[in-house]
Amino acid sequence: MRVLQEQYVVDREGQKTAVIISIDEYEELLEDLHDLSIIAERRDEPTITFEDIKKGLKEDGLL
Repeated sequence: MRVLQEQYVVDREGQKTAVIISIDEYEELLEDLHDLSIIAERRDEPTITFEDIKKGLKEDGLL
């Protein structure tokens, strides 16, 4: 797991109002959010066992 190197923007009272992160960290977070949204969308889809996947790959000559 990667550690974020964030910086904070604070108001006059010292309360955090924003955060600054690198572009790389931002893009990683966006990718993680995208992956999580796909997982949430597909949560009710039927699952396929590992054995069935192997069987199908063997039938297709890919394994």
